[in-house]
Amino acid sequence: MKIIMLGAPGAGKGTQAIMLADKYGIPHISTGDIFRSNIKMGTELGKKAKEYMDQGLLVPDELTTDLVVDRIHQEDCAKGFILDGFPRTIPQAECLTEALAKEDDQMDYAINVDVKDESIINRMAGRRACPNCGATYHLVSLKPKKEGICDRCGEKLILRDDDKPETVKKRLEVYHEMTQPLIDYYEKEGILLTVDGSRDIEVVFDDITRVLEG
Repeated sequence: MKIIMLGAPGAGKGTQAIMLADKYGIPHISTGDIFRSNIKMGTELGKKAKEYMDQGLLVPDELTTDLVVDRIHQEDCAKGFILDGFPRTIPQAECLTEALAKEDDQMDYAINVDVKDESIINRMAGRRACPNCGATYHLVSLKPKKEGICDRCGEKLILRDDDKPETVKKRLEVYHEMTQPLIDYYEKEGILLTVDGSRDIEVVFDDITRVLEG
């Protein structure tokens, strides 16, 4: 089962990806993890990626795709995998489609976790993080035992800059401009599954697995 997760920042696609990976025993793959792993191991692809990253440049689509394709050919991906954070653009999607087609292969599903911008802004504004141990909480759905204090280490919780409404709005604008077209792309490919991500996590998860197992 080969799955791509789509959705705006804060829509909950990462949470669903982790749950799906756990249920089906397949790896949850993010491009960030791939970059870090290849750079740490000093692979040729990792060295090339690092050259761009050190200059503050985006890693080109073809190189990013090469890194992803290299990763999905590893043994633990034999039964499938879940891509989270890739592809982000139409050129990346086309590179991935072409790379898989060379091996008479293709993706099975592109799952779009759909949440309205207003809901995402409100959801992320309620997040609180511990600057010491990294634990995360939410003012509504995952409150700390003591208001404003981390359960794990007792540090005072903060609202991270990237969770502030003005920052979230900018991130959503970038998403709609660059990533939204992927929804149309995968709909044309006939593999798009859109779910309402505004509901409880378990309800969304049940919706997805019902289709995957249907």
